[in-house]
Amino acid sequence: MTSDPQTLFAALDETARDGGFSGVVSVDLGEQVHVAGHGLADRRHQVPVRPGTRFAMASGSKAFTALAVQCLVEDGVLSLDTTARSLLGADLPLVDDAVTVRHLLEHTSGIGDYLDEEALGDITEYVLRTPVHRLEETEAFVAELDGYPQVSPPGERFAYNNGGYVLLALLAERAARLPFHDLVQQRVLDPAGLTGTGFPRADQLPADVAIGYLHEHGSDRTNVLHLPVRGNGDGGACTTAADLSRFWRAFLEGRIVSESAVAEMTRPRVTVEDEGLRYGRGFWLDLDGPGVVLEGCDAGASMRTRVDPRSGLVVSILSNTSEGAWPVISRLQDELG
Repeated sequence: MTSDPQTLFAALDETARDGGFSGVVSVDLGEQVHVAGHGLADRRHQVPVRPGTRFAMASGSKAFTALAVQCLVEDGVLSLDTTARSLLGADLPLVDDAVTVRHLLEHTSGIGDYLDEEALGDITEYVLRTPVHRLEETEAFVAELDGYPQVSPPGERFAYNNGGYVLLALLAERAARLPFHDLVQQRVLDPAGLTGTGFPRADQLPADVAIGYLHEHGSDRTNVLHLPVRGNGDGGACTTAADLSRFWRAFLEGRIVSESAVAEMTRPRVTVEDEGLRYGRGFWLDLDGPGVVLEGCDAGASMRTRVDPRSGLVVSILSNTSEGAWPVISRLQDELG
């Protein structure tokens, strides 16, 4: 097992270079920071990836949703036992009346998923029913979430659920009477000092955000027609490697939610064998080890960031292709044992 940050970075960077990786590799142990950009952030204009380039987080940003909800729980605006129905009213009638915030956070709600990963085909497929340009604000997702029958009784079993986290965003927005993106900004990003993180529109990307490509090589097709024009509760934030390091430290130090909440959110509740990980509440956890993990994969985005709470070591791998991060992630797993 590699423990030296420089040695670990050298191994990951070698894999990135040899595999034609497009993205950023970062190994951060406070005073020892090793980061490198590879490939192109914009293929048409030959803009290289730089260490500070921003990348889409895909499902990695579910942690922001979980934390925003937890902030409302600590404020007494929501509770873990608040039912979805109490805020949905007549919307989404197929959601079981017994589904709670806790079920949604822990992926045990049993609701039908608008993006069921077990049923999805190739990453290049167009899977959204609503025209993507309309999916800008949280309320616009109600029509996209509607019509999916309950799959299992609430609380019966774990099943990773993208729609559940969009529903969480909707519940948080209605309970707080504040737009979801503003809620995340005020309660998560600002306290953590994440100045390079946010939810930009896909059709109006800032110059420092890497364009997402469907394929690693051979095609310059982008993901602009495959995802909501603005990410929401289940994914779509953009960030930098440096911001991810700041995030982990702010989170573990109790600067976003209380330390007791941190402990609960990182307490393993289920082992997910096919992922080789355990799951807490908004966070993945090592199968056998101390690491807390966020990962995501989407059309034009793949990433993983991991912190070791004991040492403070943060490793982040961010790519602007659909599958590009996985070879480097596989090397990371080998190096960490």
